[in-house]
Amino acid sequence: MFIGVRNYLNLLTDERFWNAMKNTGLELILGVGVQFLIGLGIALLLNRTFRGKNWVTTLYLLPMMISPVVVGCIWRIIYHYQYGPLNYILNRVSIASVNWLGSGSISIFSVIIADIWEWTPFMMITLLAGLQAIPDELYEAARVDGATRWQTFSALVVPLLTPVMIVVLLIRIMDAFKIFDLVVLLTMGGPGQSSETVSFFNYLTGFKYFNMGYASAMAYFQLLIIVIIANIFLKSWKRRETI
Repeated sequence: MFIGVRNYLNLLTDERFWNAMKNTGLELILGVGVQFLIGLGIALLLNRTFRGKNWVTTLYLLPMMISPVVVGCIWRIIYHYQYGPLNYILNRVSIASVNWLGSGSISIFSVIIADIWEWTPFMMITLLAGLQAIPDELYEAARVDGATRWQTFSALVVPLLTPVMIVVLLIRIMDAFKIFDLVVLLTMGGPGQSSETVSFFNYLTGFKYFNMGYASAMAYFQLLIIVIIANIFLKSWKRRETI
């Protein structure tokens, strides 16, 4: 039944929806943030010539090249409470086993860790491409002027790499906002609703509870948030270009 704006008003007071928004926000801030920092660090290490560089770069890209379904299955094995290698390592150093997928306070972080493992290579390869586009002459000029490595990074690399940073962060934020596959494969949103994301709750609302009107309102709300985030990033980019 069509009920107009009531679905949107119901979103404002729906505790389950805002719990899903909180989990999605954790993925955006913690997941994408860690991916960016690790990806930038690896890109800086690979932005130099050394023996076997191509092989190392290819190995770093493997998680991104694996199907998301396979990634979910791999991490289900890693997180297994009794037989998983992660708990085995913890036990070897006298730490009790952790219920990675069955604990309400940990399950969402388990999903985020798997997502970080899968998508950090995307950050790395994109930022590495940006680093390699910086002319060597600028590094040589910085060395001649006596700049330290930190000064070269902060005053040379960061400003020139900022457009690439903005684009890669925007792409990953939009993609992470829709995280669905790992939630389904690892926790199914549980235990309870502790690891539900907006996309997963939207799927349940539309295709399990058959409340298509409410699911559509939720989808439009997601779209609005993504548009706002994208505009913030694009305005930051344009503002930088005018400086």
